[in-house]
Amino acid sequence: MSILVECMSHTPLQGHYDPTPEIVAEVQGVIAAAHERVRAFNPELVVVFAPDHFNGFFYDLMPPFCVGAAASGVGDYGTPAGDLRVPTDIAKALVESVQAADIDVSISYRMHVDHGAAQALEQLVGGLDTYPVVPVFINAAAPPLGPIRRSRLLGEAIGNFLRQTGKRVLVISSGGISHEPPVPELATAPKEVAEALIGGGRNLSPEARAAREQRVINAAKAFTAGQAPHMRPLNPEWDQAFLARLQKDLLSVDAMKNDEIARDGGKSAHEIRTWVAAFGALSAFGKYDAQVDYYRAIPEWVAGFAFMHAQPAG
Repeated sequence: MSILVECMSHTPLQGHYDPTPEIVAEVQGVIAAAHERVRAFNPELVVVFAPDHFNGFFYDLMPPFCVGAAASGVGDYGTPAGDLRVPTDIAKALVESVQAADIDVSISYRMHVDHGAAQALEQLVGGLDTYPVVPVFINAAAPPLGPIRRSRLLGEAIGNFLRQTGKRVLVISSGGISHEPPVPELATAPKEVAEALIGGGRNLSPEARAAREQRVINAAKAFTAGQAPHMRPLNPEWDQAFLARLQKDLLSVDAMKNDEIARDGGKSAHEIRTWVAAFGALSAFGKYDAQVDYYRAIPEWVAGFAFMHAQPAG
C-alpha cells in the first residue's frame, strides 16, 4: 500500500500558442521528471481529479462531483481521444465508500473528459489507457459552486477508500492556479451561447470544435499583448501562497471563500479544487512531504503554471 500524488497545471494552449522555447523546455523537463517518478512508482491504479470546460458536463445536469465508471476523451486541442481503462468495479466501490462517508457524489457510465484530464494522463503516464484509471470530475467552471472544503473532504473520503485497496495508487490533479480565460457565464451569455452551456455544446462537429479552439487561441494572444482588459491578470503571489497551504497547512484551505478565490486568482482559479482533493486523499495516509517542482506565471498559456508532488512522510 502506497500513494504518490502528482499535481500539475494544464493548458489547452500548449503547442498552439507557446511562450519562448526556453520556457517550453523548462516545462518539458519538469514533465519528464514527473513521468520518470511515475514510471519508477509503477502504479497499480490511477485516480485523476480534473475539471471540465463544458465539453463533458453541462448545465442540463451539473453535479459538483462525479466518478467515471466508464469514460472516454473528447480529444480537444489535440489531446488523446478514446476510452480510458476504467476498472468499473473499483469505481463503483469507490462511489459506495465515499457516499457512506456522507459525501454525495454522482456516477457516470459514459463520462466524457477533455484536456483537463487527458493532458495530464498523456504527459504523466503516457496515455488514457496505460494504467487502470478512475476519473473524478470536480465542477470548477459552472456556478453555483460549493465551498472548497467539500473538495478536501471528497479527497479525504477517496483516500480512505484507496488506503483499503492495498494497491500502489497514483493520484493526479490537473488544474490551473490563477487564470481567467474567456469562459462564458450562463447568467450573461447570449441565447445561443447559453444553449451550448446547457447541453448544445455536447459532441461538437470538427468544424465547430476548431472554431471554438481558435477563439481561445486568439484570446490568449490578445491577453499576452495586453489587449484583453476583461481577462484578469495572473497572480503569482496568490499562486505561491496557495501552494504553501498545501505543503504546510492543508486545513487552512477550508477558510478560502469562493468570491475571494475569483477576485484574487480569477474565475477559473476554482480549478485549485482538484489540487485540494488530491492532497485530501493524501492526508488520509497520514503526514506527508510535498515539494513544489516548478512555478512560473505564463501569460501565453493564460495560467499560473505549477507542478508539485507529494508522498507520505518517511
